[in-house]
Amino acid sequence: MGDQAVTGAGDRPAPERTPDATGEDAAAAAGGAAATGGTTAAGGTTAPVGAAAPGGAAAPGPTSAGMTADGTPAAPADVSGAGMSADAAPPAPAGAPAAPGPQERTSDITAGPGGVMTDEAGVVTGDLTLRTGYADGQVTLRVQYKDADEWYAVTGGRVPLADPAALDAVHTVAVALLNRPEG
Repeated sequence: MGDQAVTGAGDRPAPERTPDATGEDAAAAAGGAAATGGTTAAGGTTAPVGAAAPGGAAAPGPTSAGMTADGTPAAPADVSGAGMSADAAPPAPAGAPAAPGPQERTSDITAGPGGVMTDEAGVVTGDLTLRTGYADGQVTLRVQYKDADEWYAVTGGRVPLADPAALDAVHTVAVALLNRPEG
């Protein structure tokens, strides 16, 4: 026969098998209940791991591994000795290029009689400034009358660009196509 539960009257544990609320049974019950929040075998409530223990002291150990039970974001936890920190962005490897952000190149051009077609103002001619901008994987060409405040989107001048390193080449081609000082 295998192990059987020892019960007393009314299906209650026999007195010698009743969990000890202050000894090893309490520690075992609190360890299991505290991880999830709940009640101990003695009927008391427990706090989640990392919450204040009785007397106001915080329980030792990390409080988060990037997960929450109640939807409240947890603070980053230091996992010393493991070379990492929970909930933190990993550092870039040494020598790795920085993530490309918004970039732009500008050049002064002269649009000839055919001008440059824009979405907002139609055809613009004369002395202009061309701006080739890169953001969010897109190149956008814009022009403005030289030293003016308003910029106009070049019609058809927005395309995807997979490699931001190609921005200089795109700008050079755009200048070559739009700069027509001789007409």
